Amino acid sequence: MLRKALLFVGVIAFLVAGFLNPHQVFAKKYRNYIIATATPGGTYYPVGVAIATLINIKLAKKGITATAITSAGSGENVQLLKNKEADFAILQGLFGSMAYNGRGLYKKPQRFFYSVTALWPNVEHFSLLKKYVKTGNIMDLKGLHKRFSIGKRGSGTEGSGKVILGALGIKIGKDIYPVYLGYNASIDAMINGRIVGANTPAGPPVAAITRLFAKLGADKVALLNFTDAQLKKIDSKYDVWYRYVLKAGTYPGQDKPVYTIAQPNFLAVRKGVPARDVYLIVKTIYENLPFLHNIHKATYYMTLDNAIKGLPVPLDPGAVKFYREKGLKIPAKLIAK
Repeated sequence: MLRKALLFVGVIAFLVAGFLNPHQVFAKKYRNYIIATATPGGTYYPVGVAIATLINIKLAKKGITATAITSAGSGENVQLLKNKEADFAILQGLFGSMAYNGRGLYKKPQRFFYSVTALWPNVEHFSLLKKYVKTGNIMDLKGLHKRFSIGKRGSGTEGSGKVILGALGIKIGKDIYPVYLGYNASIDAMINGRIVGANTPAGPPVAAITRLFAKLGADKVALLNFTDAQLKKIDSKYDVWYRYVLKAGTYPGQDKPVYTIAQPNFLAVRKGVPARDVYLIVKTIYENLPFLHNIHKATYYMTLDNAIKGLPVPLDPGAVKFYREKGLKIPAKLIAK
């Protein structure tokens, strides 16, 4: 319903603009693109809104506008691209790799989308009430036998969490009792004592985690670490995760670094969106990075040097054109056939 409402608003805006200046609007083949993000409280949504706003400010005169919508995250976003209910989407590297190559949750290769740009690391934040912390690493969930949020059903959080926990032999339904909540709802449930922990992967600092530490205090909640051996097990199948250290002070009262893991997030586009428009959008993003930096610190990772690092699927031809203009050498695996 939300997507239909947003599309309706877009149509009304288009018609109003047409009455005000019909020759200009129709001559430019007005296009409003839908960008699928995730639930509020993480990083996907605010940055998706920022990208849409940037497009509207800079490209409206060229007939290109955008609207960011909420979703359950990467899992739903893949389906939205497939159904042409979204034109762009923010995806975890894991979901991009699984979908494009037909692995894990996907039985057949899903070749209906391209990469546009790498965004920021999707950092795993497994939070747990301190009274249940034993070793301080992810294996504290083994034999926990408590209610733990693993993300909304169909979300990237649920999907990546299942891969991570499964690789370590932590069984959902046995070692932890799953609750399916979004980021803010998960934190509310922890604060209210209805669950003992949650997984909220996102670009730090994560608003929901900041709120959790501010409300409960670092003496009552912890973020779990991952050992090198655990990282190796998790990454053995999909080759997308790497070591990430959350520096002390990332969250209120956090006085020690957290040795966690991360995977790349990236912006995807469905096939069928004109390469010219993709070129203009990626060009606009990289010519206006300070705008995104003012929205969320995670976007400081976004530089031309990092633009194609870790991308799991080939680039859109429009993005290829822009990166080549900037002198980037694009590996053969990222060139669409």
